Amino acid sequence: MSEQKALSATRLWLVMMKAYDAVRTFAEDSIVGTGLGLSDFIVLEMLLHKGPLSMTQIAEKARLANASTTAAIDRLERRNLVRRGFHATDRRVRVVELTDEGEKLIRCTFTAHSRDLEEMMRPLSVADRQALHNGLKKLGQTAAVANNKAKSQRQEGEKA
Repeated sequence: MSEQKALSATRLWLVMMKAYDAVRTFAEDSIVGTGLGLSDFIVLEMLLHKGPLSMTQIAEKARLANASTTAAIDRLERRNLVRRGFHATDRRVRVVELTDEGEKLIRCTFTAHSRDLEEMMRPLSVADRQALHNGLKKLGQTAAVANNKAKSQRQEGEKA
């Protein structure tokens, strides 16, 4: 295979997708092994690292549909892992926060999950990780700009 073909965008895309599928499956299995579902873990982890958040913020940051966010928070609330309250200055906003039990569970679970990910990524050197991080970040930013441009063009076309 020629060097140019080996580094083509199409080839890179295929390798990225295969790697993503394998890493995603590994990460999800690591989480499921803790007894939490993926969306429940995402919500708890977010609250651990970001503090109390509104339902809307959770849905946006977790990239979950509003109904999925509500279902996850309902499950977590039934297990006494989170509690809902009202925003201190805006009573229209519902805020979700960890309970002591929820914080204890997610700290333990997140530590185990992080350990699993570190083990899985062990073959990557520090330089490999940094290069991958930088490349993927640049690629994500480029794709976001291209997506926004295409969306604007579609909207302009619909107006015409």
